Amino acid sequence: MFAQAETVATPEVLWWALVPLLVLAGAAVLLLTVASLVRRLPEWLPAAWTIVAGLAVLVSVVPLWNEVQDDGARSFLAGAVGIDGSTLFVTALLAVAVVATALLSRAYLTREDLPGVELYVLLLLSAAGGVVMASANDLIVLFLGLELLSIAVYVMAALHLRRIQSQEAALKYFVLGAFASAFLLYGIALVYGATGATGLARIAGYLSTTILLEDGMLMAGFGLLLVGLGFKVAAVPFHAWAPDVYQGAPTPVVAWMAAGVKAAGFAALLRVFVLTFGSWSGEWQPAVWGLAILTVLGGSVVAVVQTDVKRMLAYSSIAHAGFLLVGVQAASDRGTAAVLTYLGVYTLLACGSFAVVTVVGGAGDDRHGIDAYRGLGARRPWLAGAFAVLLLGQAGVPFTAGFVAKFGVIAAATEGHSYALAGIAMVSAAVAAFVYLRILVALYMEDRHLEDDDEAGAVEVDPAPWGPRIVITVSVALVLVLGVVPGPLVDLAKDAVPVLVGG
Repeated sequence: MFAQAETVATPEVLWWALVPLLVLAGAAVLLLTVASLVRRLPEWLPAAWTIVAGLAVLVSVVPLWNEVQDDGARSFLAGAVGIDGSTLFVTALLAVAVVATALLSRAYLTREDLPGVELYVLLLLSAAGGVVMASANDLIVLFLGLELLSIAVYVMAALHLRRIQSQEAALKYFVLGAFASAFLLYGIALVYGATGATGLARIAGYLSTTILLEDGMLMAGFGLLLVGLGFKVAAVPFHAWAPDVYQGAPTPVVAWMAAGVKAAGFAALLRVFVLTFGSWSGEWQPAVWGLAILTVLGGSVVAVVQTDVKRMLAYSSIAHAGFLLVGVQAASDRGTAAVLTYLGVYTLLACGSFAVVTVVGGAGDDRHGIDAYRGLGARRPWLAGAFAVLLLGQAGVPFTAGFVAKFGVIAAATEGHSYALAGIAMVSAAVAAFVYLRILVALYMEDRHLEDDDEAGAVEVDPAPWGPRIVITVSVALVLVLGVVPGPLVDLAKDAVPVLVGG
């Protein structure tokens, strides 16, 4: 007699919840297929296709958001994937970053005489990986999303084939990223060894109901996971790649790295540490506290001595990661909402700032010294004015969205009694303000005669192609509007606080 075979239930798939991921991945595959079959595509088509895909994702998020707010979070695929408010919030930010990057890339690729299809395909695939990270309900799924996001960005960083700096940036990013992925994978293995699960809900349930007499393996897992994710968000001391990669990579790609990659990385940090390891927050909070201090101070102080604007913005991005870690360290709903608000604001600031840098960089994408910005206020008042608003937003000046973002994470830290951390963060914000003021002084207070521009390294900037113009205008408008009326974004972030579902 043969034993009757057990019936294995097919995992439930919520196809409606996968629409954003399917749109991004499907758009990438279709664009690659068409490009391989058609000898010569119209130059505008890949960019337009990518922009339409990004806008389609934004539109699809709206009914999904209503569904989640009405019926609550859901998990599917045997609990490996979940959908909640944070998933959709981060997905919307990724879609915004995709649209902005595509708008910047169209003019950039034409100016640099570079092939365009590859960048757009990789951008869509990278965004798909970010969506997987934001919806991961299992550490293995999180790792797969991280690799999909990262591998595409490694190649994007090397796409300017005539610039050795671009190839160098990609190689550094790839080598260090491989080490970070190994740390993350070892961390996942150790957490599995300590808890017997990789599902986030199962790990959280186990840790909240079990007292571990020997917790060394779990602590090592925490540490390795923090290293792997800390690399993705460029937290000190795992930030060494960021300045060189930001300086060498094509500027539109840097906009995606600063906005999209950072949003996906912090979505993963929130899901893994604040949500899954929340009951053990006393064990990992000191490490995040230390990382936050090193990152806000390291990014702000080192940025002061830079003379290249892209490197300044790279260290500024590191400092912003430190402020976001301040919110993560709070390990509370208020801290999580503040992090999501900050990510929304920083997406606008990063896309707008690097749009300006794309325009000023000129042919060859190599004029990024601060001398290139001297007298820009007289030569291109609109461009300089927009950059000034974005820099003031990054400094956290009142009546800009940057002030709302910084205030939120510092308030969350003080609510959690991390007064020293909040104080150090405010001091570092003052130091970082000096960096932005240096650029503002170059824009408006160091006039340069046009006939001396070539000798000074300044760029006679094109009036700005329509793509960067759209990105800059929308970013500046939203930074100012949200600085005065922050309620809509803050309310969305509060409703997007992640929850764990599944077993």
